[in-house]
Amino acid sequence: MGEFWGQVAIITGASGLLASGVVPIFRAGGASLILTCGDERLVERFPDLAGDQAHLCFPAADLSDAETIEGLVGAAVERFGRIDILVNIVGGWDAGKPVHEMRVATWESMLRLNATITFLMSRAVIPTMLKQGSGKIINIGARPGLRSSGQDAAYAASKAALLRLTESMSEEYKRQGIRVNAVLPSALVSEQQLAKDPHSGVTPAQLGKVIAFLASDAGGIINGAAIPAYGTKF
Repeated sequence: MGEFWGQVAIITGASGLLASGVVPIFRAGGASLILTCGDERLVERFPDLAGDQAHLCFPAADLSDAETIEGLVGAAVERFGRIDILVNIVGGWDAGKPVHEMRVATWESMLRLNATITFLMSRAVIPTMLKQGSGKIINIGARPGLRSSGQDAAYAASKAALLRLTESMSEEYKRQGIRVNAVLPSALVSEQQLAKDPHSGVTPAQLGKVIAFLASDAGGIINGAAIPAYGTKF
């Protein structure tokens, strides 16, 4: 049996690049998967999962809407009876301008994509995890969340908010069996790019292994961490 046999994992942003390295690991580990995506690419990327009753897919799900999230989490609990793992991949990047040239929409968009959705997803699954007495939440941070390099105020602030959210949840729920951690990747690159330039970043598969470790029994003593996963880029 796999590492995650009998467990149920929600993975948001499942049509994105990072998910391509995360979904296969949890699937191979035996988890039942609930995959969400903001468009129809989810079915195109995982056509076999979309028709498999052992899993549940939500393409074109608006995760900025609290009611939508409550509905999909409710459907997941009704189908599987539990939620063991939440991997909050949904996020975005928009930078390149100083604050005085930044649009208000950019600021609001970065906070929504990189912090608010993680808050809403976590808030929705935690009651089920509390009833179970166990659960793992893994969030995707970024190096600018620790220190901005300039012209990325909205992105850096949103990732800093994500890290503070991670810390707060880890303290609030650690005695109820829920572990909350974050990983801080550098640029995501393909296997081919990494082969050409070993300092270019990390691959989705490499980061997927770190995320799976945090969700596994082997990572059971880790809580409230923000783990750098930069490769040799920095």
